[in-house]
Amino acid sequence: MAAAVESATKELNQQIGLSTDGSQFLTFNLGEELYGVDILLVQEIKGYTTVTKIPNTPPHIKGVLNLRGTIVPIIELRTKFGMPMIDHTMFTVIVVVVVKEKIMGLVVDSVSDVLNIEKKDIQTSPQFGAKVDVSFLSGIGKSGNKLVALLDLNRLLSDAEMHAGDAALAA
Repeated sequence: MAAAVESATKELNQQIGLSTDGSQFLTFNLGEELYGVDILLVQEIKGYTTVTKIPNTPPHIKGVLNLRGTIVPIIELRTKFGMPMIDHTMFTVIVVVVVKEKIMGLVVDSVSDVLNIEKKDIQTSPQFGAKVDVSFLSGIGKSGNKLVALLDLNRLLSDAEMHAGDAALAA
């Protein structure tokens, strides 16, 4: 009887969006690829607006945005991942996240869904050798027939990149 109640509770929690033995990830698209970030690190999702460019920053740092009085560095993930740039569409959004206790915005093609991915369905990132850096991936999650590249936001940007926006603003 207890097993049936536990199973029913687990199924109900999954239906209403509670994760009991896994994690929740906000998933988004870059081209045809699906990426995910821990939902607890997401502060908000904002429609794409123009950003103020800052000189002498790396190409993937698009600029900054004033978000309710807070200056937020904006990272173009397509450029960071070496993908070709495309024109922004009505689906292009900025995912505002907290990285190393700093608020940052990530430009993505579109937001997909919030997925519950159980820990047993997350595998470590494949290793491709020294020439391919996948250190920014915390793993690959399986959700149904989809594979989701799970980003480790704390390793996505180096400390120098994290402070590039600060240095440019101070100049």
